[in-house]
Amino acid sequence: MKADLHLHTTASDGRLSPQELVRLALEVGLDVIAITDHDTVDGVDPALDAARMYDRITVIPGVEINTDVPKGEVHILGYFVDYHDDEFRTELLRLRNARRDRARKMVGKLHELGMKVEWNRVQELATGGALCRPHLARALVEKGYVKSEQEAFNKYIGHNGPAYVERRKLVPMEAVRLITNAKGLPVLAHPEDIPDLDSLLNELCNIGLRGIEIYYKDYGIDTINKLIQYASKYNLIATGGTDYHAFGDGLEVMIGNALAPSDSVMRLFTLAGRSI
Repeated sequence: MKADLHLHTTASDGRLSPQELVRLALEVGLDVIAITDHDTVDGVDPALDAARMYDRITVIPGVEINTDVPKGEVHILGYFVDYHDDEFRTELLRLRNARRDRARKMVGKLHELGMKVEWNRVQELATGGALCRPHLARALVEKGYVKSEQEAFNKYIGHNGPAYVERRKLVPMEAVRLITNAKGLPVLAHPEDIPDLDSLLNELCNIGLRGIEIYYKDYGIDTINKLIQYASKYNLIATGGTDYHAFGDGLEVMIGNALAPSDSVMRLFTLAGRSI
């Protein structure tokens, strides 16, 4: 079984529509994918509809929630969430509104720096989905202020950049509870650089964390082995995925090149009471 459990669509900052992503997943031979857009589940239904047309791939309804810790961010993935749950969707809407407010303030800061990025163009690039910093980065590239989106983050809109603005975020415990309240399975995303990971895992496992993303993008064998030890210590499911956005920059790890182990996928389905 080939499963990529960390994928983004145009519902947040991905470049492919949910339907296009499903087709690409089929082309590369995937059996299971998870749609995990930032702070939104709007891509789930279109992906599920597309998967039914082909009947050769299973889509897990998911989400990725960005949270705050003192020295940065922690991202929590949620698998098999009840994406129609009203309270869940209301909280995700609050988070998306906070993203939009932050982006508008960042446009203002860019103007102060002499970079006349148009707010309407940033909204167009978001195509009605969750407005994320990569949309600002694309606008900066279009205007010629930077040569790449990575340069936009490095120079202007990254955490220490002159145009960066904080936004309202949950803390990790709140995100785990939000996902579990929506009948989902919370998993810690790309944990390699999280400070004091052991303490965080101890805290989150006590309130329902079910997995940890180990096979991620281009994680090396040393990182993978270290994370496997954490998974064993806390009895967490070892998941994996590429975090694919279809950036088309030649640097991104392609969909299907970081996979969750088959037994891990089966454990997730069993915990969710679902069949593949």
